[in-house]
Amino acid sequence: MNETIETILKHRSIRQFKNEPLTEEQIRTIVSSAQAASTSSYIQAYTIIGVKDPVKKKKLAELAGPQSYVEENGHFFVFCADLYRHEKIGEWEKADVIPSLESTEKFMVAMIDASLAAQNASIAAESMGMGICYIGGIRNDLETVSELLGLPDRVIPLFGLAVGFPEGNSDVKPRLPMESIYHEDSYQSDEKSMKEGLDRYDETISAYYHARTAGKRSDRWTEQMAKMLSGKKRMYMKEFVEKKGFNKR
Repeated sequence: MNETIETILKHRSIRQFKNEPLTEEQIRTIVSSAQAASTSSYIQAYTIIGVKDPVKKKKLAELAGPQSYVEENGHFFVFCADLYRHEKIGEWEKADVIPSLESTEKFMVAMIDASLAAQNASIAAESMGMGICYIGGIRNDLETVSELLGLPDRVIPLFGLAVGFPEGNSDVKPRLPMESIYHEDSYQSDEKSMKEGLDRYDETISAYYHARTAGKRSDRWTEQMAKMLSGKKRMYMKEFVEKKGFNKR
């Protein structure tokens, strides 16, 4: 096992950072690593907003939860799906690109490109001894986030990434067993096997929480998922996405 794989397998979310801002060189290294990620047809359909303004960080922290680690970290990045520059390219090159930009396909391309870039950024940061935490909470109010960051149409903020040097370490959270995730040649949809795998995973997760909280918590993963998915959350998203010029065709 090499150092890269060790870094990946040691990943855990960090929610408490030292008061140590990232240097410009560190920021550039992380962003350059993000840009080295694969991109569909070389389209590079994303933009990364680095947020340094303490007033903006405080507002983003409030919108996201509140989550203090959105405000208190080494640096905060917002990854955006971005087809705005491609709209401008169409204008400058006198090409009718709008039907393509409004397609579900290009919406997916932009989200995938941004996600691949973010994961490269995360691995780069962790390889330099930093910790990271993805922040989906900014999607609680994307209208306000877009206004705060001055995002034009065809740009959607997808998630934040808090980066910095950890104040303390948390445990690596167990993932689903490989047989639940990796199937060969076709999807393995046998319910009995699926249930048996998830039952074993529930035992692992319950024991993990029990040990981590000194017995105060022992909920199962399937219990968590059923509870979360039973509630309605961010149901405004389809309307917002279409309003921003995505996924209309």
